[in-house]
Amino acid sequence: MKRRRRTTGLMAGQADFRAALVRWFATAGKDYPWRRTQDPYAILLSEVMLQQTQIATVLGKGYYTRFLAAFPDLRSLADADDATLLKAWEGLGYYRRARMLRKTAQAVLTDHGGVFPQDLEDLLKLPGVGPYTAGALRAFAFDLPAVLVDGNVTRVLARLLDFSGLVDDAAGVRQIREWAGALADPERSRIYHSALMELGQTHCRPGVPDCVRCPVVPFCAATTPEALPVKSRKTPVTRVTEHALWLRDATGRLLLHHEGGQRRTGLWKLPTREVTEIARLPILSETRYSITRYRVTLIVHDGNAPGREFQPAHDESWRKPSELATLAIAAPFRRVIESLVDDFFSNQV
Repeated sequence: MKRRRRTTGLMAGQADFRAALVRWFATAGKDYPWRRTQDPYAILLSEVMLQQTQIATVLGKGYYTRFLAAFPDLRSLADADDATLLKAWEGLGYYRRARMLRKTAQAVLTDHGGVFPQDLEDLLKLPGVGPYTAGALRAFAFDLPAVLVDGNVTRVLARLLDFSGLVDDAAGVRQIREWAGALADPERSRIYHSALMELGQTHCRPGVPDCVRCPVVPFCAATTPEALPVKSRKTPVTRVTEHALWLRDATGRLLLHHEGGQRRTGLWKLPTREVTEIARLPILSETRYSITRYRVTLIVHDGNAPGREFQPAHDESWRKPSELATLAIAAPFRRVIESLVDDFFSNQV
């Protein structure tokens, strides 16, 4: 890939680098709803949603706008019950984020009179708010000096400064954060950080970057940017098989399990059984999904097959088809349920 010659060292030309980045963003920056507001609550929501979910999913499937419609302010979120909260978050996964967001809302109301603090130390005391989220609130809500380092920023800075060390060990994290702080624009915090992240999403993308059209390539020291950043070896994928039971009673109600574990507390799903208990039952569905480092094969067995009788466990109950649309159901199980029951949204039962 042909690259333009580096004319100015990044650290020696910080002002020129910032100016070039901001000029590019002024014409090329994407229009996201959280970029049209300075409301710290709306910005916090976007940051929490985007922690482990892509922008295309958050916007394309309407999660952001639906959640704001359900909980338009701190008070409505702080007062939300679990069932309503999880239903609004359904499909995003990592449901702990939703509960932590509610705790943040409650803390802002209780400890700060409903007004988000601007001081970094005060922000860091809020439940679920770490250095990145605190920096995002300072930059995007208050336009105050901040240090923001996410995956995009890490990749951009590793390439700009030709950093070949590991970016995800303690030394690498410190180094990237130090550079991020040194380069951050104290006068135009909001637009600078938006621009740097946008650069990582577009031209300085993972894999082979688009150096030819990069607005700050004159400041880039990397000779082989596609080889950067360097990360530790990934955690091995663990493959898991879940055996679920599809069981309906004489009135058409479906047996569901109300989860109490750490991963999906409060959500509903099809009840699971040990493979030795249901392996011989006919298979109705076999699907796959991923969650963190797990690759799960979900096999659904026909619990209504002749010759077998199953009793609900203490955390299982019969639910009418008309109820299912209002329950918060784990996304992989909702997809299976929708494919297996033709009256999923009907009110016939």
